[in-house]
Formats: sequence, C-alpha cells, structure tokens
Amino acid sequence: MQEFLEELPLSTRSRKLVHKILRDSIQHAMIAGLAGRNVAAIVNSTPRGTAGRPSKALSVAQAEAVLDAAKGTRLEAYLALSLMTGIRTEEARALTWEHVDMDGDPAAEPPVPPHVAVWRSVRAHGETKTERSKRTLAMPEFVSDALRGHRARQAAERLRAGPRWKEHDLVFASTTGTPRSAGNVRRDFQAICEKAGLGKGWTPRELRHSFVSMLSADGVATEDISHLVGHSSTRTTERVYRHELRPVLRTGAERMGRIFNQRS
Repeated sequence: MQEFLEELPLSTRSRKLVHKILRDSIQHAMIAGLAGRNVAAIVNSTPRGTAGRPSKALSVAQAEAVLDAAKGTRLEAYLALSLMTGIRTEEARALTWEHVDMDGDPAAEPPVPPHVAVWRSVRAHGETKTERSKRTLAMPEFVSDALRGHRARQAAERLRAGPRWKEHDLVFASTTGTPRSAGNVRRDFQAICEKAGLGKGWTPRELRHSFVSMLSADGVATEDISHLVGHSSTRTTERVYRHELRPVLRTGAERMGRIFNQRS
C-alpha cells in the first residue's frame, strides 16, 4: 500500500484523499466480511506527493495583450469577466444569463452598476466553494459590452445548431449549448496567450491570481480583496495568494525607516 501511494502522480493533498477513501472502503468491506484486514490502515502517514506548478499573475501589459488577442473570439467575454472580477473558472463556466445584469440601474439610489451574481459553480450539486463565495460583483462597462457581443454571437450559434442545441441558459456554453469542460477552456486560453506572445504556460485560474495581484499593487486592502474573491477570511487570501499580495508590513517598515533617516 505504501508503494502504491508513492507511485501515484498526485499532490500530497490528493494522495491523502485517496488514502482515506481506500482505508474507509476496506473498513466497510471488513465489516461486511469481505476482507480480512485493512492494509490501508497500516500506512501511518501518507507519503508526500509531487509539488504542483506555482501559479503566476499577468502584469497589466500582459493582461492587455491577452484581451487584445481575444477580441472577436468566443473567449473574449470569458477572459474579460474573469480578469476584471476575479471569478473562479468553475464559477464562470456555471454562470447563467439569469444571473447577469449588463445594464444595472443607474437611476436607483444609490445607482446599481452592471453586475454578476455568483451563486453557482460546476462543483457537486452546483454549490460554490464556500458560503462566502456566493457574492454579487460589479463589472466595468467594457465587460458588459463584451458580454453583449458574446450573447449576440451565442444567438447565432443557437440558430446554426438548430435541434442540436441543448438549452442550459449558460453564458459560456459550447456551440451546442452544453457546458464547457475545464480542459476545453484551458486549450482556448493557452492559444490566446500564445497569440499574445506569452507562450502556452498559462491557465485560466491565473486570471484570478492576476486580479488579486493588480488590486493589491493598486493599494486595495487584503480584507476588501478577500470579500471580492469570496474567501471566508483574509487568512485564506493571504495563504493562497501570498505571492500576489503586496508586502504591506515590510513596506510600512521601509517607509518609517526612510522617514526617520530623513530626520537625522
């Protein structure tokens, strides 16, 4: 069992999950009289897995290049929305038109901007990652424009598909209305990154990392970023995006040092 776990090309977390499933399954088999002993329970500690590829963040210039390269493609609105709101890729792929307001209500008091209601994901039972992940996010006007163009393009695809179209009200559906897979979106995104001159070494989740990085660099507080990305606490934001967040504590010390050096 130890050797089996060590050979799995998985992260440490995934190996622990596999180990637990095996241990529990064999335990149930023992209770049913189908197994003599639980060999998975003999392994005291799950062997460490392979290290995952560290995430990166786009610079402002790189993000602009990606958005320019995506113009006129089926992924233009997806990339604009993901980069400008920090929405998770599984939330974007589950987003329905019912939860998109491209106009807002400028006459309201206070005015309501264009926004998306992030209430679903492609996770089990359609739930978001955490309860705090259910949030409503304002969109810049150019994202609304991209979504309007995307909706018109989707209407044309619906006509071409005819009876093959499967209506799910999905914003980012396939050319026949069905949900898009993570791999499908990733391939299209990497092709756009290559067209933008960045190479293929990028994944859609790094749009979210870029969102955090740019907000932090612009001085937005970690607590506010935590609310926007749907984390349960700032601790989660700091742990997951520690490379993207501006080192505020060190910056404070450096500035105080310069202030007092100027006095001497």
